[in-house]
Amino acid sequence: MRRRLPLALLLCCGAGHAADTCSATLSDVSFGPLSPITASDVTITASGSVSCTWGLLSPLPPYILLFPKVVVCLNAGLGSNSLTANPRTLGNGANRMEYNLYRDASYAAASIWGGPGVSGATTPISFSMTAPNLVTGGTLAQPFTVYGKIAAGTALAAVKTVANADTVYTSSFSGAATLTYAFYNLVQPACTPGGSASFSFTAQATAVNDCTISATAMNFGTQSILSGAVRSTSTLSVRCVNDNAYQIALNGGSVAANVAGRQMKRAGSSDKVAYRLSAALDGALWGDGTAATTLYSGTGNGAAQVLTVYGMVPAQAAPRPGDYQDTVTATVYF
Repeated sequence: MRRRLPLALLLCCGAGHAADTCSATLSDVSFGPLSPITASDVTITASGSVSCTWGLLSPLPPYILLFPKVVVCLNAGLGSNSLTANPRTLGNGANRMEYNLYRDASYAAASIWGGPGVSGATTPISFSMTAPNLVTGGTLAQPFTVYGKIAAGTALAAVKTVANADTVYTSSFSGAATLTYAFYNLVQPACTPGGSASFSFTAQATAVNDCTISATAMNFGTQSILSGAVRSTSTLSVRCVNDNAYQIALNGGSVAANVAGRQMKRAGSSDKVAYRLSAALDGALWGDGTAATTLYSGTGNGAAQVLTVYGMVPAQAAPRPGDYQDTVTATVYF
């Protein structure tokens, strides 16, 4: 006589064997050196890994996990130096730099990486994994990616560097990053039941001192005789990191190479016209600090600052007709 032995299969969710555990690691989220006055968003990625271990399913009766799996949820809190999740902030003393962490490369508000109880960012990074071996157990690792972004714009332009030097802004996620997991076979449970673990990483960026400068042309117009002073202006647009000091020098020009005796020259000849540049109407010569000339000194505010350059052609012998030109280089020191 043949007899059939019943075999019970556990086909719903379960807590898993006592040896079933998961852990996570994530590299530091490093934005590297960046200029607070950049015109482009700064985006980076950080790499992480989740490792889950299934123990030996013993004793087999009264249950067998038919398709042993685990659901994993990676949760990120605010991190240090942040009061909200949108945006999060990096800190250096009392100074702050806005940034955020995302679950994908859309960098959308709906994709901000968070977790349960994190206001404005309640969604963790989540995925499931299947046990590598049904009976003997084993370990399976799965990578994941975190996306970081610092947006260019007004908030970033307000960031300061300390004493005109590179300044590191940080946020620690020690105690603010957790992994929750639950083992199951057919019906995937929520992230909350099962086991939990913590992992640590740091988000950081280095604000570097920076300035940009541009200029418009100065045109003295069409003149016949130079029996009196002829005046004109041009502008310099300088943008420097907030609260940082800078100076602007003007060189002696391509014709005379002399900050105290600049000249314009008619093309194809040796004819020249003397002229002056200053930071105020008929003020002191604006040069490089040599030959009794001055430099312009200012303090950045993160936005473009427009400066007026005052030019004057003093009375002098009338030159021969033609176009007279010179090229002056403006240099900003910071």
